[in-house]
Amino acid sequence: MRTFSFTILVIDDEEAQLRSLQSFLERRGFQVFTASDGEQGFALAQQHTIDLVLTDYRMPVWNGLVVLRKIKELNPGIDVVVITAYGSVEEAVEIMKAGAYDYLTKPIDLDELEHLIKRVQEKRILQSENRQLKEQLQERFKFEAIISQSGEMEQVLNTAARVAPSKASVLIRGESGTGKELIARAIHFASPRKNQPFVVVNVAALPENIIESELFGHEKGAFTGATQQRIGRFEQADGGTIFIDEVGDIPLPVQVKLLRAVQFGEIERVGGNKPIQVDVRIIAATHRSLEEMVKNKAFREDFYYRLNVVSIHIPPLRQRKSDIPLLVDHFITKYSRENQKPIKGITREALDQLLKYDYPGNVRELENLIERAVVLSRDEYISVNDLPLHTHLRTEQKLLDPYQLEEGYEKKMQAFEREMITTALKQSGGNKSAAARLLGIGERHLRSRLEKLGMK
Repeated sequence: MRTFSFTILVIDDEEAQLRSLQSFLERRGFQVFTASDGEQGFALAQQHTIDLVLTDYRMPVWNGLVVLRKIKELNPGIDVVVITAYGSVEEAVEIMKAGAYDYLTKPIDLDELEHLIKRVQEKRILQSENRQLKEQLQERFKFEAIISQSGEMEQVLNTAARVAPSKASVLIRGESGTGKELIARAIHFASPRKNQPFVVVNVAALPENIIESELFGHEKGAFTGATQQRIGRFEQADGGTIFIDEVGDIPLPVQVKLLRAVQFGEIERVGGNKPIQVDVRIIAATHRSLEEMVKNKAFREDFYYRLNVVSIHIPPLRQRKSDIPLLVDHFITKYSRENQKPIKGITREALDQLLKYDYPGNVRELENLIERAVVLSRDEYISVNDLPLHTHLRTEQKLLDPYQLEEGYEKKMQAFEREMITTALKQSGGNKSAAARLLGIGERHLRSRLEKLGMK
């Protein structure tokens, strides 16, 4: 990743302390943003690429712990240092448990602060080098690696590794694009069946009237167009693993036959009357709630329990954002090779934007974004200009949607206010007096709100 300048956000409700820290940091060449409360600081973190947050602990409305949690939720890659005048052991423990890089006590030792910032910078360089090293190792040993470093995915991989040597059926749950097939493949290739077939059936991609034939095969003359015998996916997978994607889309009559295959290892081709023995391990996946389907009689309860011996839930990418930098590096390497483009990495501003995006399409969407950026980039580093506009706008659209309430009242009201002021300034050509008149407020009031909201 490109060598970058270092941006620090200082949050403190004491004006003298705020200005003193700002002056000290700017003299050492850092870019500094300041905020007099947690909400204003969070707004600045949303709008700008921030490397380090220095926040006071004792503040009205949002204390330092709330700021820490909000910042980490926004972008887990931003380091946060909490400053407290009290220095109690209990506070320090709580701060560190919540994910702070470190804490400082007042009065601040400026030499200690400078040393701490250097440690943060060195850590970031080391993380970048480690990501590149991991990528090189994956290529060197030629295994289909699952790119992750988050605790959430570590739990998924731990369960997958433990179940792999067994014959147990596995049900993998997760939103579309989270990598369910990748986990299924990992289970198969870590199992004693790894040298036998791994057969994929995507039920959602098949017309309902041919699902049974695809799974079990058919005899010659079984139906119009069946001009010859055909073996199905179960016979193809004999001795190995069959991965049934979107198992919730299987019709009830076919579920009965699948249940028999799971229970007794026995199938019948369509139009046949001779049982065929197969040794197949079943791994199924779905993004639907099979429990609700069972309740609504849309999925057989006995078949559900046969499939759900071991359940693995893959969290969406928005809940494991610490995996994003690794995935970005991986996809840049992959698509720069495929397209023969000398892309060396991504700018910190572009990575910051990717970390703040929610990814409704999960890892698949991130991969598509990076492939597009690699193809379009004219530089050695992917920049914000190479990313689609919606990655920036989606967060604001979510805030402005009155039916999306999880962001909270204060945050949404600030977003509405920011949008109104931006529109008024655009319509008035940037003239603050004219913008204030459009909004029906005084110019001094407008300037106060601009400062409060961290708007330039």
